[in-house]
Amino acid sequence: MTEQRTRRAPTGAALLQPHITSAITDAVLHELAARGYGRLSMEAVARRAEVSKSALYRRWPSKQDMVIAVLSEFSVAQAEVSDTGSLRGDLLATLRAVRDWVTHPLFATILPDLVAEAARNPTLAAAIAATIGEPRRALGAVPLRRAIDRGELPADLDLELALDLVAAPVYWRLTVRRAPAPPDHLERLADHLVRALRG
Repeated sequence: MTEQRTRRAPTGAALLQPHITSAITDAVLHELAARGYGRLSMEAVARRAEVSKSALYRRWPSKQDMVIAVLSEFSVAQAEVSDTGSLRGDLLATLRAVRDWVTHPLFATILPDLVAEAARNPTLAAAIAATIGEPRRALGAVPLRRAIDRGELPADLDLELALDLVAAPVYWRLTVRRAPAPPDHLERLADHLVRALRG
């Protein structure tokens, strides 16, 4: 008689159900917006997501790892823009992507708190730079390199400076100044950037 083996259901790290991860991600963003990084707790995230704390720890070893993973997934993909075929078109698409990122209903509250927290916490600052800042800048450089290849920008363009020039005006106006932007603001900004980068 052949013995029948009962296969055990996967547990622990093997059981990372996407719908649970999605609920946790949503909870992290809402808790960050409501409480800020300093007051955020694994307990509060678990409670809002309606999962056990072990569901969090199966995915991330610490609060910082959880927050960085969620914000990286949320932030990095938004920096990728399609090839519009022109420098101005790519710049306008990039500016719109930056605007949508910094004005997201939850992230608009999270970002200033995270910047302040990073100023006090070098470990957090390094993690943000490595998993959010650097990947976003790498994606932001893609349209500029395309423009160089098309001959729309000089081959010796200072990419680091150019990346600062593209993102900074949107961040400064909408996040730091919290000033309203006229409907044609990004179009006019794109025109100014084209002239500045070509100069």
